[in-house]
Amino acid sequence: MRARTTIWILLLFTLAAVVLVEPSTAHVGGLSGTMTATPVPTWLTILTGGVIVGASFLFTSLMTDHAAIRAINGWRVLVPTPQATQTAVRWLVRGISIGVLLIIIVTGLTGPRTPTSNFAILVVWAGWWAGYTMTVYLIGNTWPLINPWRALAEILPSIRQRPYPAWLGAWPSVAGLLALVWLEVISPVAEDPSLLAFLVIGYSLITVAGATVYGTDTWFRWVDPISGVFRWYSRLAPFQRTENGIAFKLPSTALAERRVAERTDETAFIIALLWTTTYDGFVSTPFWTDLARPIVRIGVPPLLLYFLTILGGFGFFFFVYRRAAQRARKTGRTYVTPRFIEGWFAPSLLPIAAGYHIAHFLGYFLTLTPALLTVSTHPNSPPSNVQILVLPDWFATLPLLFVLLGHVLAIWIAHALSFDLFPGKLKPIQCQYPFIIVMIFYTMTSLWVVTQPFTPPPYV
Repeated sequence: MRARTTIWILLLFTLAAVVLVEPSTAHVGGLSGTMTATPVPTWLTILTGGVIVGASFLFTSLMTDHAAIRAINGWRVLVPTPQATQTAVRWLVRGISIGVLLIIIVTGLTGPRTPTSNFAILVVWAGWWAGYTMTVYLIGNTWPLINPWRALAEILPSIRQRPYPAWLGAWPSVAGLLALVWLEVISPVAEDPSLLAFLVIGYSLITVAGATVYGTDTWFRWVDPISGVFRWYSRLAPFQRTENGIAFKLPSTALAERRVAERTDETAFIIALLWTTTYDGFVSTPFWTDLARPIVRIGVPPLLLYFLTILGGFGFFFFVYRRAAQRARKTGRTYVTPRFIEGWFAPSLLPIAAGYHIAHFLGYFLTLTPALLTVSTHPNSPPSNVQILVLPDWFATLPLLFVLLGHVLAIWIAHALSFDLFPGKLKPIQCQYPFIIVMIFYTMTSLWVVTQPFTPPPYV
């Protein structure tokens, strides 16, 4: 009981540190002006995206051979993985990760106040949340190896662990993910090094305490939202860990092999991951500015407005997806329950989230990479003039391609999952109809957000 009370006190302390600060005009962790609106007309971009997704579905529908689909998704090449080297590298990497965590805290508290010159700001947002996340869905999940909080929890003396409530499932990680993105948007945590340092300290205390009480495997599997993000994103990577070592596969095809089954909580986490990547850009659009300004003027606190928006958007995305699962049962004329269908097809949404993430953060990462490299060599005393990279105008069209690529991969994964679940040729295609409509909706929403210019929040 004492450990649980301590965790709640630390959590409330961390949230209070953010609630008591004024909302920021821009969050460095988001796009925040690092990219401009695309030169292509918005209506043409959105329409083209919807047509491409629909055409991709028609194209994949031509492949109805179950064996051929399984052969494509099952293709792999084993990569040698020496066990002796893994053990030595593990301890070295964990030591480095703990050291970097400590430097982030120290430089956040004592380093320069300018975001582009502060080691903590650049490493957390540009190097880790933007750059490292992209490596996860490109080369696989290395987070269990470099996770500093897991390393600290395993170093601490073992105590009598409490059983984790099974009924909670992954819902704490869903709430944690929504809360982290909400905090990043409504507070200057991505601009204020001191606030970032305090939040890192609070998160570290909560995470290490929770992992100690409930066990590292349990905590980082069910509760920790960051581990959940990297675990799910890693299933898109061409490099996957198997019983025989590391296997090289076609990108995203591992999603057709691993099931969510009937776990509504894990389906909700995938929906939350998809929504939060959209939410971060949505609240920086002119549409949101025009919508939020009159609401704030009538007396609604901005913190409450943003909180209700992230919850409402998640609920709406989840509702739309669950309705699609119910319709899929009818269009496919199957006795499989809607709950099972929604869990079965949930992994097909991950390429959409990854496509939007790279569209949202690649320009930001490349822009700040020179500053990140410069400050990393002198974290305590960076040079006064830190250079950033100016991207060419044509780069603004790349986010559209990444969004579309993610949706095309999602179409294929949904097609493969459908043919793996249902027999015959017509029923697997019919069951996909509602999900294709949902994906077209997600595509057009994502493309609309990407094409919008950055607009500061209306309440400042």
